[in-house]
Amino acid sequence: MEEAKRDDVAEQRERLMESLRVYGTHYTELGRRFAAWLGLHSTDAVALLQITAAEERGTPLSPARLSERISLSTGATTALLNRLEAAGHITRVRETTDRRVITLRGGGHIQERADEFFDPLAHRLDTAMAHYPPQLLRQFESFMADLNTTMDTLLAEPGTVPPRSVPAPGDRTP
Repeated sequence: MEEAKRDDVAEQRERLMESLRVYGTHYTELGRRFAAWLGLHSTDAVALLQITAAEERGTPLSPARLSERISLSTGATTALLNRLEAAGHITRVRETTDRRVITLRGGGHIQERADEFFDPLAHRLDTAMAHYPPQLLRQFESFMADLNTTMDTLLAEPGTVPPRSVPAPGDRTP
């Protein structure tokens, strides 16, 4: 009986993880569609969303923090920021007395465009979450924080990516 209960819990965890994977896939697809809607490469749109989300939270990003968040080299991030700035989507601002510190800010129109694109989804998600009591949402918030901390810790550890088991096309010997 105890083993059946463990199996039920394991199956429940697997269903939950699958649901989170599906949610992640949907989130990625929405980002891709947002990029296409703006006429941007998907990496540029992801960066733009990171910049505007951080700004909304009151914790604007520096180029180095953005580079970490979107997993690009500093050089690639600089090129990306040059494209976004040239298109008027972002500005680089020196907001502190230390003129070396640069803060990334969304261009005036970009938050309006993001709201136009994402507000229908935000309203639907809010409606879906309204069916759940605040205590359950707090538990889920805690659960998600634990999962994110676990993933952040793993990603920060050196050597967490296993070596490739299949040689790349250029690495094959005839």
